[in-house]
Amino acid sequence: MIPGIGTLTQDTLWCFSQVKGTIEIGVTEADIISTVEFNHTGELLATGDKGGRVVIFQREQESKNQVHRRGEYNVYSTFQSHEPEFDYLKSLEIEEKINKIRWLPQQNAAYFLLSTNDKTVKLWKVSERDKRPEGYNLKDEEGRLRDPATITTLRVPVLRPMDLMVEATPRRVFANAHTYHINSISVNSDYETYMSADDLRINLWNFEITNQSFNIVDIKPANMEELTEVITAAEFHPHHCNSFVYSSSKGTIRLCDMRASALCDRHSKFFEEPEDPSNRSFFSEIISSISDVKFSHSGRYIMTRDYLTVKVWDLNMENRPIETYQVHDYLRSKLCSLYENDCIFDKFECVWNGSDSVIMTGSYNNFFRMFDRNTKRDVTLEASRENSKPRAILKPRKVCVGGKRRKDEISVDSLDFSKKILHTAWHPSENIIAVAATNNLYIFQDKVN
Repeated sequence: MIPGIGTLTQDTLWCFSQVKGTIEIGVTEADIISTVEFNHTGELLATGDKGGRVVIFQREQESKNQVHRRGEYNVYSTFQSHEPEFDYLKSLEIEEKINKIRWLPQQNAAYFLLSTNDKTVKLWKVSERDKRPEGYNLKDEEGRLRDPATITTLRVPVLRPMDLMVEATPRRVFANAHTYHINSISVNSDYETYMSADDLRINLWNFEITNQSFNIVDIKPANMEELTEVITAAEFHPHHCNSFVYSSSKGTIRLCDMRASALCDRHSKFFEEPEDPSNRSFFSEIISSISDVKFSHSGRYIMTRDYLTVKVWDLNMENRPIETYQVHDYLRSKLCSLYENDCIFDKFECVWNGSDSVIMTGSYNNFFRMFDRNTKRDVTLEASRENSKPRAILKPRKVCVGGKRRKDEISVDSLDFSKKILHTAWHPSENIIAVAATNNLYIFQDKVN
């Protein structure tokens, strides 16, 4: 049995149905979803977009009359997190696009989350208000100050019920610490610190201090012409506050221990798979670049995503991954055209399910892939408006590489590379997934018998 989910059957991997129809965020370039993240309980789901907005969805509470509505998510709060800026010293435009969102564990009635664009990280407080104070002595009902000479009696202010209002307020702004674009933020397991990573440096922040951060990784060479790799992603260990991992554009992963030294330029472990000389090509370096790295919930494994594969590494074995899953190997023959249309530089994310037994990642044509680590079975599913009816069962899709194509298969030449699923999220304890396809958010749950 898997805690919180039960025995993983074929149904839980294969038969995902749509919880709620397509949630369309908008139709412009600014509405394209750039990050998706569940909070620690799974009751809230946050999305960020290219327009700098954060939209938070809340899960419906179960009612006796409508038990099946339990999985539905509805809009809880929407706020503008970042605005476009301009760096006058460098004549550089700073996009408002939200690169990452990370939730903090809930400590009280309010929720806290971190959001970042290319340069600035912000800590947001999201809280509810359903009462308002009335009966001030020095203010009238419209909030204007009263003349003290007209006050003849002393009133005790009271709280009156009002319509529920969800407020998002910025509590901290962490700025001016990154020369290059921020690609990752990660909250430490001590919940007092977090790190932000850009192309060449990783900084450690305390949540209470906004004007100072500690540089813990710096791979910038003295001469930029000698630059051979950049940092692509970074994450803290889920249980050990001294350990973190970061990946590079060369396909390597470094595990660092902050107990060893203040500046973690020397890694504790170095994970790299030797390249097969027979597979060497012009595109080898590009497709080996790691776009995402994630610790398993147990902290024992690391999952990485490069252009064609997902790999699972054991922390105790550095020389090769223990599992390699082909995401869309049928694109290997298409790398030249993918290079020409820049799709080869797309950065796909990957996620674990709550028990670390299934992994999920995106692909093209609005396809997303799931791999069962126990049974070694895999499935390709599609997030599209055609099958967006609530409770509709998703049918597995297959891509035909060559030869005779079956009725239910799609030719590799027919794939739409403008439709891509880069961002996905998995509920921390249930089989509910969120998939961002351009400006549409799809939420699926496993089939309930």
